[in-house]
Amino acid sequence: MVGAHWDAMAFTGEGLPAGFRFGASTAAYQIEGATTEDGRAPSVWDTFCAEPGRVVDGSSGAVACDHYHRHREDVALLRELGVDGYRFSIAWPRVQPDGSGPANEAGLDFYDRLVDDLLAAGIAPMATLFHWDTPQALQDAHDGWLGRETALRFGAYAELVAARLADRVEHWCPVNEPNVLTVLGHATGDHAPGKALHLAALPAAHHLLLGHGLAVGALRAAGARAVGTATNHAPAWPDSDVDGDRAAADLLDTVWNRCFADPVLLGTYPPGFEGLLPVQEGDLALIGQPLDFYGVNYYAPYGAASPAEGSALPFERTDISGFPHTDFGWPVIPEGLHELLTRLHERYPGHPPFVITENGASYNTEPDASGSVPDADRIAYLEGHLAQLELAVRDGVDVAGYYCWSLLDNFEWAEGYTQRFGLAHVDYETQVRTPRESFHWYADVIAAHRSRR
Repeated sequence: MVGAHWDAMAFTGEGLPAGFRFGASTAAYQIEGATTEDGRAPSVWDTFCAEPGRVVDGSSGAVACDHYHRHREDVALLRELGVDGYRFSIAWPRVQPDGSGPANEAGLDFYDRLVDDLLAAGIAPMATLFHWDTPQALQDAHDGWLGRETALRFGAYAELVAARLADRVEHWCPVNEPNVLTVLGHATGDHAPGKALHLAALPAAHHLLLGHGLAVGALRAAGARAVGTATNHAPAWPDSDVDGDRAAADLLDTVWNRCFADPVLLGTYPPGFEGLLPVQEGDLALIGQPLDFYGVNYYAPYGAASPAEGSALPFERTDISGFPHTDFGWPVIPEGLHELLTRLHERYPGHPPFVITENGASYNTEPDASGSVPDADRIAYLEGHLAQLELAVRDGVDVAGYYCWSLLDNFEWAEGYTQRFGLAHVDYETQVRTPRESFHWYADVIAAHRSRR
């Protein structure tokens, strides 16, 4: 595996700017539950979970962490953690059940309560408008994000939400990880809506970015103070120095990173890609509107190799060996975050401040006999990544915040409840939340930073 490697570093926090924000992140379908209450209609994930074999343990987000009924308990956890901000997502089918028409007031009322409770606790809300829960009605009527109409509907949905919440929500992320939804939801079929279209999935990429641009406009018009992104990014590491593997890594980098960052930060697609996408006049101007921050979700680099003969894709994603792995099987490579931030900083001169909108690890630790939840591996993971973030700041990269994934154990998409990312353990039978040792460690990190301000 060809990739840079640094020795392990200690995190001090002394290199972070005074206004640096610490937070935690969640997503609606992964924690809310209450999928049939107060007018919420089905999303593509409700449909996907109902299909046998789609989710490894046969589960769904129907109950999840019951956050819809327990949000005040979770706000109290956030207050105990001491975070500056909390990133959550708004469920489109809860607010606009059919993906069109007027808002479902009961759905908006829930987010009203959540935002008010966060503000009362001294926590700045960061709202994601869309974290993959496309209304099933739009999937049926317009083929979801493969159809341009869904992007237009998303812009109208953004107007509804902004009209209610833009006066109090400080930070906004219109679309979460459009590259993940394009690839896993439309190219490979591993996520909802479960389409395995390979390269024919590319229209979804453009329509998700167009939806982002339309939402940015709607949020700005409503007076939103800070609008950004939450895009998954990863360095692409070739399996070897062989030319074919290097070419595969370059192409993976272009497809996964540049195809989604270039339009937003440069107002153009990488050379050769615009002709593959259903771009209409004015689209790229909408997508490339200036942002207040650029959100980065980072977990690990991706390996790349030349594709096998007959492969439907021009590169092969490969496993990275030689590093520890999380319980999800993902390699633990904190230095990849430094590499990524440095590369983005060099590639996009004049970029807005970066914010790490997701970073975390699955370690399936359970309460011990004393009731505590030791998770030294997660603490080491977080400390290593914060150390590399701090190094990037020292190297001149503008990074304004870090939001840990995740506050709670939750429904982990196609992995169901088999993976636990939470700073707090959730007993899904009783819904009892138990802060892990990493929760207390992170609280100490935040308190130490606050004392230096």
